[in-house]
Amino acid sequence: MQMIFNVKDRPKFGQLVVFAIQQLLAIMAATLVVPVIVSGNAGLEGKDTMSTAAALLGAGVGTLVYVLFTQRKCPVFLGSSFAFIGSMSAAFAGAASVAVGYLGLIIGAFFAGLVYVVIAIIVKLVGVGWINRLMPAVVIGPTVAIIGLSLASSAIGDLQKSNTGVGSPLIAVLCGIIALIVTMICSTYGKKTAKLIPFIIGILVGYAVAGIFTGIGYAADVDALKISDFSALTALVSDGVNFNTFFTLPDFTFVTALGGFGELSGSYLGTIAVAYVPVAFVVFAEHIADHKNISSIIEEDLLKDPGLSRTLLGDGVGSMVGAVFGGCPNTTYGESVACVAITRNASVATIIAAAVGAILISFLSPFVAFVNSIPSCVMGGVCMALYGFIAVSGLKMVQKIDLNENSNLFVVSAILVAGIGGLSLTFGKITITAVASSLILGIIVNLILSKKKPSENSEAE
Repeated sequence: MQMIFNVKDRPKFGQLVVFAIQQLLAIMAATLVVPVIVSGNAGLEGKDTMSTAAALLGAGVGTLVYVLFTQRKCPVFLGSSFAFIGSMSAAFAGAASVAVGYLGLIIGAFFAGLVYVVIAIIVKLVGVGWINRLMPAVVIGPTVAIIGLSLASSAIGDLQKSNTGVGSPLIAVLCGIIALIVTMICSTYGKKTAKLIPFIIGILVGYAVAGIFTGIGYAADVDALKISDFSALTALVSDGVNFNTFFTLPDFTFVTALGGFGELSGSYLGTIAVAYVPVAFVVFAEHIADHKNISSIIEEDLLKDPGLSRTLLGDGVGSMVGAVFGGCPNTTYGESVACVAITRNASVATIIAAAVGAILISFLSPFVAFVNSIPSCVMGGVCMALYGFIAVSGLKMVQKIDLNENSNLFVVSAILVAGIGGLSLTFGKITITAVASSLILGIIVNLILSKKKPSENSEAE
C-alpha cells in the first residue's frame, strides 16, 4: 500500500497536531471504556471509580515507551487492553480493600509485562523463524480478519444507541451512517488534507447532525430526536467557571495503591499471577497478529526490523508504565492500525504527537468532556470503517494463499468459524477470547495439515 507519509516522514507542525487528534479519536473510545467496564464489574462507585483520564494518560506514556523500544519504526498506538478486563476485575474481587485492588492492578500489569520480557529474551536468542513457521500467513491472515469482525457487534451496538437513552434507534442510525458516509467520501474523493483526516471530518459532521436533531427534540419536546447528551459539557460550568473548568488532575492508580501495601498478602499475589500471566500469553499471539498486519500495510517486516524482541519489550514495559498511572495494561490497537491504513499516514511522528496529546488532554477538562459528549451512534458509524479495514487487511493476506489446497482451506475455515462464532473458553477467572481461541485452533490445525504435501491435497480434485 502506497503511503502518503512514510514511517520516517515528519508532517508540518499544523498537520501533525490534526493527525494526532485523529489518532486519538480513533483509539480514545475503546481506551476510555475499559476502566468504566472494570469499575462496573468491581462495583466501584464515587471516588473509588477508576479514572478514564488516568487511563488515557497511561496509554500515552505507554505508547512513548513503545516508540522508544521500537526505535521509532512502528506506527501504532497503545491503548487499554480489553483482554485484561477479567484479570482487572479479579484484582478487585480478591482484594481486602479498594487500595489493595488498585495495587493489584499495577502488580498484575508487571506480571504480564514480565511474560513479554521473557518471551523477548527467548526471541532474541533463537530468532523469529519459529514464529513464522508456527503462524504463517494462512494462520495470521484470517486471525487479523477476526480481530476486526469480532468488533463488529460493538460498532453496530453503538450505531443504534442514543446517549440520552430515549432517542430513536432509527435517528441514531441515521446520524451514524451520515458520519460513516462523510468519512468514506473524504477518504475516497477528498483532496490531500481531507484524505488524511477523514475521521475528524466524519465525527464532526455526525456530531453536528446529532446536535441539530437533539436541539429540535428539546424544542419540540420529542424524545425520539434527543440523541446527544451534553451533560459532560454543562457539568464544567455547573459550579461556575473556575480552575477545574479547564484543568483537572487525574486520579492516578499509584496514588490510591500506596495505601494497599500494608494489606498485601501472599495468597492475593497468587490470585493476581493466575489472573494475569495466562492472559499475557494469549495477548502475545494477538501482538504477533497486529504487527504482521501493520507490516503488510507499510510493506516493512517489523518482526525483523526493529525485531519482535523490541516490539515485545516496548509492549510489555509500556504496559507496566501505563498501569502505574492508569491501572490498565496496554496493547497495540487495531483501531490505530486501521487509521494508518485508511489515511495512509504511517508517520511515527504522528504517533508520538498523539501520545503527547493523550498525556496533555488527560489534564484538560473541556477536551475530555467533549469526547464524552460525542454520541455513541456517531462513533459506531465511524468504527464501522475502522473495524472493517482491520478485517479487510487480514483478508488481503489470505489473497496470496492457495485456497485450492485443502490444507490451507481447512485452516482458514477453522479460524473464521471459531472467531465469528465466538468460541471463547473460560477456566476459572481466566478467559481465552474468541480471537485467541481461533488463533490457537488455527495453529493446531495448520501444524497437523502442513505435513501433507500439496500434491496429496489436490489428488482428490
